[in-house]
Amino acid sequence: MVGKFTVAGTTAKCPTTPSCAESGAPGKRTAYSRGVSPDLTSHPAVSAVRAALTDRGFDPDFRVLPDAVKTAQAAADALGITPAEIANSLIFKGIDADGSVSPVLVMASGGHRVDTTYLAQALGLVSLDRADPDFVRTHTGMAIGGVAPVGHPTPLRTVVDTYLEQFDQVWAAGGHSHAVFRTSYADLLAMTDGTASAVTP
Repeated sequence: MVGKFTVAGTTAKCPTTPSCAESGAPGKRTAYSRGVSPDLTSHPAVSAVRAALTDRGFDPDFRVLPDAVKTAQAAADALGITPAEIANSLIFKGIDADGSVSPVLVMASGGHRVDTTYLAQALGLVSLDRADPDFVRTHTGMAIGGVAPVGHPTPLRTVVDTYLEQFDQVWAAGGHSHAVFRTSYADLLAMTDGTASAVTP
């Protein structure tokens, strides 16, 4: 186990399995009940993220939130910070000149909208297209709203928004829409072997 694993609010009594989460059994609080923090200590994607961080020499504090935080605004509200301090994980389809497609992870400040035309040119790509949920899960092993900077089946080409540099600490998703961890701009660059770039002119 790496770092502290802080659970905010009440922990769900049943395990985070589809059968439990979807059971809706009377008198039981399911793993994804609103206001109840699910037990993610053994969740596959969260475990993959924590293992990847350990392999890279990082030991961040994780926080499990009672409600899913699938947007930068939701995460900021839950953490009591501004959306700009959220390192939003956005997966795009990078289109090369030969027509080949590869995933590109953009760690953007939650206060920014990525200018895909600008960033594609900066990366030497023909275009950056928004990825669909299946593409995201195939290349990250995670669902949209919970994609972490690391812990993917294979390392992804990553861009880290230079706007994040102004903050002493930022928060990133931890592999699940209820899980986040504290990090920094410099650590994001190091853990992802990412490229520093503005994401908008």
